[in-house]
Amino acid sequence: MTVAEVKDKALAIRAEIGKAVVGQAETVDLMLTALLAGGHVLLEGPPGTAKTFLAQCFARTLDLDFGRVQFTPDLMPADIVGANLFNFQTSSFTLNPGPVFCDLLLADEINRTPPKTQAALLEAMQERKVTLDGKSHPLSDRFMVVATQNPLEQQGTYPLPEAQLDRFLFKQVLQYPSREEEREIIASHGMRSGQADPAALGVNRVADAAWIRQAGEVVASVRLSGEIVDYVLNLVRSTRETADLQSGASPRGAAMLALAARARAVLDGRDYVIPDDVKALALPALRHRVILSPAAEIEGRQADQVVAALVEQVEAPR
Repeated sequence: MTVAEVKDKALAIRAEIGKAVVGQAETVDLMLTALLAGGHVLLEGPPGTAKTFLAQCFARTLDLDFGRVQFTPDLMPADIVGANLFNFQTSSFTLNPGPVFCDLLLADEINRTPPKTQAALLEAMQERKVTLDGKSHPLSDRFMVVATQNPLEQQGTYPLPEAQLDRFLFKQVLQYPSREEEREIIASHGMRSGQADPAALGVNRVADAAWIRQAGEVVASVRLSGEIVDYVLNLVRSTRETADLQSGASPRGAAMLALAARARAVLDGRDYVIPDDVKALALPALRHRVILSPAAEIEGRQADQVVAALVEQVEAPR
């Protein structure tokens, strides 16, 4: 498979999702980038901005086995990863797999469950396996978590710990659509009753497991020059050196940003990474990996503002 073939297929995927989801082109691009880079995505936005529906359409278009968990305060780890149950007929324990055994897991409102249950996803997201009673069970090689959270309602929520956030390649902040986009949404979906169904809206499969695997191999072959490596390094280390941040991005974040830049280069039809690839992904890749300093919080600064300023300040290779 060539870079051009991956780009063409990605365009077809975007168009197919666009049959049902109005706008959100940037979010679709980030989800595609994360899929090819083997990463996970955290979507934060107010209710009704198509976070769940977008994940459903994305899974259908790419022929991904879709699983969903509605995170609630009483959810237990076994409700996600499954459990070994005793079979009286065979006098042995058998695995009762949880919803995590899928290709794309929608962790809906992930911040509404306690940290103990949130942590059940740590091993799955990092190593694509789960361990039950000392035995490891592999997950799909395409396993991807798309988690959602609502920034407006904070009562009864449990903020994700830093270790959990660091497992997400991107955190995308969704905004309300423009007036024109919202009008199109009303015209398209305002006369339908019930929950929108991707199949009923004409969303069909465009790619499959073989394409995802081959596209991942193309991403692995993309050239990452020494200048780009230094640029990523300088950018990430700048988050640890500024007085505006109490904690900066991790080495894992740096490596994942570089890999994501390679995936973005392929989606743009190139077999080499340019500084603009890193710049375009820096904010969604770093905003959830940094913690504001107390002084910056008192001044009313936002993490997005600090990261965006650092992207402008760090000199990019020419």
